[in-house]
Amino acid sequence: MKHVNIDSDHQAPTDKQTISLDEDMLKKTKELEAAPAPDQDIEVDDSTLTADVIDALREIYDPEIAVNIYDLGLIYRVEIEQGKAEVDMTLTTPGCPVAHSFPGMVEVSIKRVPGIKSAKVNLVWDPPWTQDQLSEEARLQLGLI
Repeated sequence: MKHVNIDSDHQAPTDKQTISLDEDMLKKTKELEAAPAPDQDIEVDDSTLTADVIDALREIYDPEIAVNIYDLGLIYRVEIEQGKAEVDMTLTTPGCPVAHSFPGMVEVSIKRVPGIKSAKVNLVWDPPWTQDQLSEEARLQLGLI
């Protein structure tokens, strides 16, 4: 199994940092929920919604690795049916410090896409995330190519 090498600037968080990351994620989720809601009653075809959801996912960055979660390869499946979104995502490790709060923030972000009537994010661990899931853009950004 391959893993991303983390330099000294990106060391594993301490317990105090873990709590801070989780609290930060919860704060961001509350801010998203409090923002004015887009018009969800518009009719948008599912293929357009899928592209819009992927664009929204590319706006969400992993709190420890400065790469968006889509290009990082954390999104395994995006399915849209009649405006209802279901997404399977993983995290880089099961012990990720934002495992409790990050999927909720992703769900709220998806719900903010105009035309999405509901969203469900499933946190999955199979297959485990590896560096192989990184997009070419992410590999370039992380200096891996």
